[in-house]
Amino acid sequence: MPRVPLRLIALTAIGMLLLAACGQSPGDPRGSSGSDGEQVLAVGAIPDQDPQELQRRYGTLADYLKEKVGVEVKYVPVTDYTASVTAFRRGDLQLVFFGGLTGVQARTQVSGAIPLAQRDIDADFRSVFIANTNTEIEQFDDLDGLRKLAGHSFTFGSDTSTSGRLMPQHFLSEAGMSVDDFSGNPGYSGSHDKTAKLVEAGTYQTGALNSSVWDELVKSDKVDTSKVREVFRTPPYHDYHWMARPDIDDQLGDGTTDKIKQALLDLDGSDATEKKILDMFQAGSFVDTAPGNYAQIEQVAQRLGLLN
Repeated sequence: MPRVPLRLIALTAIGMLLLAACGQSPGDPRGSSGSDGEQVLAVGAIPDQDPQELQRRYGTLADYLKEKVGVEVKYVPVTDYTASVTAFRRGDLQLVFFGGLTGVQARTQVSGAIPLAQRDIDADFRSVFIANTNTEIEQFDDLDGLRKLAGHSFTFGSDTSTSGRLMPQHFLSEAGMSVDDFSGNPGYSGSHDKTAKLVEAGTYQTGALNSSVWDELVKSDKVDTSKVREVFRTPPYHDYHWMARPDIDDQLGDGTTDKIKQALLDLDGSDATEKKILDMFQAGSFVDTAPGNYAQIEQVAQRLGLLN
């Protein structure tokens, strides 16, 4: 076996140390950098729908924010709801479109995190309970009707989804039901569109999901309403919102956070790009918001042990 000169070994070791010193660890909260070293605003979201749909939505939004804010912007997908909160805490994501629950979780983990804006529909958001038509469960108008779901199999969306788990479980409790009343343990589909498809297929007899996703699936004929139907639409609550890390200005320049917020609030559909963005978010506009809007979400989450 040939001998390697000591000098070559030493130079190799020094080179590796220099590379390590110049690198940025995955959890470094200084923000992301582009290939030329320019700082980049990393935007994320909870993965509540098909990944390709999310890529189109947030890719288009990233291009809009780049033009309006004047910084490089990239969309960074995550694997699940918990990963979005973890990435925000670590600084790998700096601006995230959270659900109500994940937003509350993010604020408890990142001191000074700033709720920037919510869609106009998020001030009056609802969940939808659905049933496979073979159950013969008909539509009902009050919470007590949720008891009709007892004895049937049931699926939530993600286990930390506001509209696909937290608030549906809250309203089930208000109706005097618990998850023990279902046939078997409840499922967790992972996303709203999957919930609709699982109930349509009869894999689960009943389920709950985001009302705007359900409405879009019905409108676009992506769900067969001869096999699955809406049986109850819940009372309203606050849900999705944009959350910014408190150190964005330190990374990208003074006033950047305000520019991001204003760019979101300025979306009014006045040109083709803005209309496309709002349509993809199923919104008419983005509006101002505040931490107090999510007090109910926080209370329910504490009761269910989802803030531990």
